Amino acid sequence: MEYTIRDLAKEFDLTTRAIRFYEDLGLLEPNRRGPGGRVRVYSARDRTRLRLTLRAKRLGLSLTEAKELIDMYDSPRDTAPQLQRFLQVLAEHRRGLERQLAELQANVNEVKSHEREARAVLQRLNHRRELSHE
Repeated sequence: MEYTIRDLAKEFDLTTRAIRFYEDLGLLEPNRRGPGGRVRVYSARDRTRLRLTLRAKRLGLSLTEAKELIDMYDSPRDTAPQLQRFLQVLAEHRRGLERQLAELQANVNEVKSHEREARAVLQRLNHRRELSHE
């Protein structure tokens, strides 16, 4: 099956510019047709690679990591090294996410602390105002 750049853009809700960017990175390799090879024709393989690229992005992997992993699956090599590398990339990414999560939790705790302090000050101010009106 063949796809135009517009077909893929519509299916994956992307701009044609984004698809050309993925092509520039070597993630997609369309055939060229028409005058001067201006018409891009994408194969089922390109469509699959685009789907895997977008999945990798949703996981938070870099496009470089995505390309490395996708290229591994394209190669005729044994799957064990591919899976080991995939697990390594995922573990590194998970550690980064866990660090970010810890930082976010620390920020949330700090905001909660400031909220408690502000409420306490406001309560004291309201209490003083009530006493001064008596």
